[in-house]
Amino acid sequence: MEFASGNPVSGQSGGFAAAGRPSSDGALIGSDFETFLKMLTAQMKHQDPLNPVDSTQFATQLATFSSVEQQVRTNELLTALGAQMGALSVSQLSGWVGMTARAEMPVHFDGEPVTISTRDVGLADRAELVVRNREGKEIQRLPVETGRQELEWAGVSASGAPLPAGVYHLTVESYAADELTSTDAVYVHARIVEARNEDGQPILVMDSGQEVESGDIVGLRQAQ
Repeated sequence: MEFASGNPVSGQSGGFAAAGRPSSDGALIGSDFETFLKMLTAQMKHQDPLNPVDSTQFATQLATFSSVEQQVRTNELLTALGAQMGALSVSQLSGWVGMTARAEMPVHFDGEPVTISTRDVGLADRAELVVRNREGKEIQRLPVETGRQELEWAGVSASGAPLPAGVYHLTVESYAADELTSTDAVYVHARIVEARNEDGQPILVMDSGQEVESGDIVGLRQAQ
């Protein structure tokens, strides 16, 4: 198993944005409010002149319904604003398409070396890269240098044969005096091929199929 330092890497293109969905709540509340006013007017016309309904009751009913109407309209405005902000975020992220992103995510191995980064974990005298398959079974353990670095995981066995294509989870175990001090996920480098809005959350899709929230991206650079 060999590791090699990765090289900085160019190119970018457009992305996609999603718009909000109109609501029928406004039309519904408007119809209900008109009906309420008609009922209120009829009640006033047909009340007993000798025992009229207290005018404050009418005012209270009207104020209550008006408050509900305003709340529904406020909710509609907030929903529309959220959709606009989500679309704006995706529009801004479209400039990331074509770039190489660095984030915590599984490795989708297809036979080609995968660029990863490890982090500085402090006082450790040795470290090991631990590779597990999709089911979580450990299939490989390799010595690596301690501290922050960029490596290429070749994805080959001890005999030099390529591992089966699929999803792998890579972590780094750090030791001090043979005592495990930390287990940390590695950062995987992948090229962004799409930006989209999913339930108001901007999502970035990598060339290997991984989907990552924009807030989980910790680094960007031009793809090579």
